[in-house]
Amino acid sequence: MPVTLPLVIISSVQRHARHSFFWQFVFHTYTTAFTLVNGNGTPKAQEYSLQQKQLLLGLGAISYSACVGALPLAFMNRYMLKNSLMHLVVRKLLPAPLLGLTSAFTVAMVRSPEFDNGIEVMDRNGKVIGVSKKAGEKAVMETALSRAVLFGTTFFLPEVLMHCVQRARFVKNPRALGPVRMFVIMSVLAGMLPVSFSMFPQCGEIKRADLEPEILSSTEETVFFYNRGI
Repeated sequence: MPVTLPLVIISSVQRHARHSFFWQFVFHTYTTAFTLVNGNGTPKAQEYSLQQKQLLLGLGAISYSACVGALPLAFMNRYMLKNSLMHLVVRKLLPAPLLGLTSAFTVAMVRSPEFDNGIEVMDRNGKVIGVSKKAGEKAVMETALSRAVLFGTTFFLPEVLMHCVQRARFVKNPRALGPVRMFVIMSVLAGMLPVSFSMFPQCGEIKRADLEPEILSSTEETVFFYNRGI
C-alpha cells in the first residue's frame, strides 16, 4: 500500500502523454520487480543466465506497457480532440482495461520461464514428484488474472464512484474533490488487495489428468500441488 497507492494516484491524474508514460513506467517497474521477487523459484539457469533473461523480458514488458498506457493521451493531444465523448473514453473508460491488461502482460512476460521450463509439483505430503510446464502455465495465468483484476478495478471503480459523487453533489466545494478522490482510490485499493490475493489459493491444485504423463508414472496420486507465487 505505501508504495502502490501513490503510484496509482499519480498515474490516474496525468493529462499529458509524456508524463503519463513516465509514471506508468515507474508503476510497471515496481509491480514487475514485485512479481520477479515473489514468483516460483523452480526454473534454473542452463546455458544462459535466467535472471538476465527475466530482467530483459521485464524491461521490454515495462516499456511496452508504459507506451500502451500513454498512447490514448498521445493520440488525443496530437489531434486536438476536445469533444466530451473523446475525453470520457480516453480519460475515464480506457485507463482501467489498459492498466489491467498491461499488468497481466508484465506478469506473464517476467514469469515466462516458469511455463517454459516448468515448476515443481508435490503430493499431499509435500514430496516433490516432478517439474511440470502445465502447472507453471496455470500458476502464471492465475497470477496474471489476479493482477489484472486488482489494478483494473482500482482504476475503474473510483471513476464510477467519483462520477456518482459529482452527480449527487455530495461535495459542494470543488477543491475538496481532490482529497475525496484520493480517499476513494485508497479505499478501493485497500479492499482489492486481499480480494486479488485470495482469488486463487497460494498453494494451487492441479488434477492428475492435467499433468504430463512422465510425471504420473511415479505416483498414484490424483491431486497435486504447486506454489502459485503472488
